[in-house]
Amino acid sequence: MAEPVAVRADGEEREPAGFAFEDRPRMLEGVRAYGLIMAMWVRSTMAYRASFAMTLFGDFAVTAFDFVTILLMFTHVDALGGYSLPEIALLYGLSATAFGVCDLLLGSMDRVGGRVRDGTLDTLLVRPVPVLAQVAADRFALRRLGRITQGLLVLGYALVTLDIAWTPLKMLMLPMTVIGGAAIFGAIFIAGAAFQFVAQDASEVQNSFTYGGTTLLQYPPTVFAKDLVRGVTFVVPLAFASWLPALYVLGREYPVDLPRWVAFLSPLVAAGACCLAGLAWRAGLRSYRSTGS
Repeated sequence: MAEPVAVRADGEEREPAGFAFEDRPRMLEGVRAYGLIMAMWVRSTMAYRASFAMTLFGDFAVTAFDFVTILLMFTHVDALGGYSLPEIALLYGLSATAFGVCDLLLGSMDRVGGRVRDGTLDTLLVRPVPVLAQVAADRFALRRLGRITQGLLVLGYALVTLDIAWTPLKMLMLPMTVIGGAAIFGAIFIAGAAFQFVAQDASEVQNSFTYGGTTLLQYPPTVFAKDLVRGVTFVVPLAFASWLPALYVLGREYPVDLPRWVAFLSPLVAAGACCLAGLAWRAGLRSYRSTGS
């Protein structure tokens, strides 16, 4: 059932007190709504702290097996694609941390197809809150901090082990890569969710670019065919989330012939990807037709 709508003295409708967004920019409406919904789920999670601790550790352990697999590889080889273990740890740490931040904030976007099928998206449309904020914050899972923690630990190991000639630009590159990478993954999450308005069973297609993308970036680009490297550089710009910035820090050449300054384009690429994803989301939402059930 739709929430009751309050009415002003002049007869005009206004939002309920819990979501009083009058005279606010649309983006601020979404941010505030996201924060309120997120806080609700966090309070619900922390009501069962032992359960939260176990799921947090479980999420940490499951994601740690990805790096354990790399460690097992290095028991048989000294280098993988010409990269040492600490160098791959840097690629892994940047990718895992950036994706972990995005997964924490937008990990629920793959549920759009299910909501379209069962008609529950209709309940989001009648609320005076941006739909994207509601979908993104739905079932906010604090346990995903385990993935971020694991990525940061591997990144810390890489930074301690590697012998890098640090410069101010290289030090700036690390936080810029994590933030830009999270935004790029976020754009892919939102674009994939928009695609689910058309193909309702497409969550696995989305996951192939998000979860599959972060796994791809955990390995050096030299182990992949150049056509694939070009695809994740110029088509789906995943390379800007890890490979290009990391290779700049390591002082290595990128397999595709690009100038070194391209590594600094990660924020611009992320901004462009988010704009395109936003347009795709608006188009998908406008094309939505209720199930009528």
